[in-house]
Amino acid sequence: MAFTVLVVDDEEGIRQSLGDILEDEGYEVISAENGSDAMSIIETDSPDLVFLDIWLPDRDGIEILEEIRTKKPTLPVVMISGHATIDLAVKATRMGAYDFLEKPLSLDRVLLTTQRALERGVLEKEYQALKEDLSRKWQLIGNSEVIKQLKRQINLLAANTSRVLITGESGTGKELVARLIHFSGPRAGNPFIEVNCAAIPHELIESELFGHEKGSFTGAHERKKGKFELADTGTLFLDEIGDMSLQTQAKVLRVIETQEFQRVGGNRKIRVDVRIIAATNKDLQEEVKKGTFREDLFFRLNVIPLHIPPLRERKEDIPLLVDFFLEEFSREYKKSRKALTEEALKALLNYDWPGNVRELKNIIERLVIMTQTDTITEKDISLYEIGKRDYFSFKTLKEAREAFEKDFILLKLKENNWNISKTAEALNIERSNLHRKIKSYGLS
Repeated sequence: MAFTVLVVDDEEGIRQSLGDILEDEGYEVISAENGSDAMSIIETDSPDLVFLDIWLPDRDGIEILEEIRTKKPTLPVVMISGHATIDLAVKATRMGAYDFLEKPLSLDRVLLTTQRALERGVLEKEYQALKEDLSRKWQLIGNSEVIKQLKRQINLLAANTSRVLITGESGTGKELVARLIHFSGPRAGNPFIEVNCAAIPHELIESELFGHEKGSFTGAHERKKGKFELADTGTLFLDEIGDMSLQTQAKVLRVIETQEFQRVGGNRKIRVDVRIIAATNKDLQEEVKKGTFREDLFFRLNVIPLHIPPLRERKEDIPLLVDFFLEEFSREYKKSRKALTEEALKALLNYDWPGNVRELKNIIERLVIMTQTDTITEKDISLYEIGKRDYFSFKTLKEAREAFEKDFILLKLKENNWNISKTAEALNIERSNLHRKIKSYGLS
């Protein structure tokens, strides 16, 4: 790919000589003799790099630099001048100029600066594209009144670092809300570290949270930083905190109070600055009454309570969610954008979505991949067992067994109010094994 370089200078000799140097290196060169022409070219031709003179007949180069940084923030600009001062160079770089070159221009310096500025420009564009992809991925979709209220609450949290407790059934989007809070707040550029308290075995949870020293227990072959340390200056998201043991709760409470801890097997105090966002599908006040959750920790976490309603209570958001997921997966799998028939959408609206938004997302992903036409019908949706299943209709034992297992796990989760520990006990399987099955079936 040939890069395009814009040279802006009121001296024809500079434009010509600089243009010749760059063209000899294979760059495409456009030139302008004043600021107004330069801005028009930037808008229409989208150059990859700008060499910009400080002194121009119609406008000040610093003023043009400011306008470029506002309109094209990823476009690298190299300032050039025959009357440079240190103050002027500092001012230009502070305003976002990539570099500042003095006339007469050095051939080697021009070529090296051009190469590095273009590399920087490519990285800036990639970073911007990544940010846009992330902003598309982490969106709270819906126009229902409960979602509008939730969005307002998230916006109010943007300016502070208060602790937040997010409640809601599995699959409603608690991690999404936690990420939105983090990335819209003052710590957005710092780490966001997630810990799923239900998925980590009890004997390993303290090592995961606080880290450990080499030799502190069998298998600790080297020092390891814990999640609190990794989240320093950022946010630690404690998902499914209702499944944390009382012993670990006490240690987490201590860290919240002091912002200090010791690694497992260590004796040195480590100080951190971490914002805590916790989430649970349990009623923690009931857990406090039962003695399975510390009341003091609950009050520490519950500074700002946020509740995410289940999808069945905001079915008016389903068409928007379907549209969003169709667009996302069509782009991801490079398939043509599909549309739903009225009957197909009605089938989705009539279903109660026990797995909430995550279950809907999984269904739409399957439909985008597996539907051969550009139109998704009610028949296509029925293939993925929205509603009751006929287990005898499956062609293989494996398919029937997996379908039954999914439904049976879902039934037990409902019976135990989505309490992972109780459900695992009822199913007579390990909690970590249940968690993996919930994930694989799109139930959480």
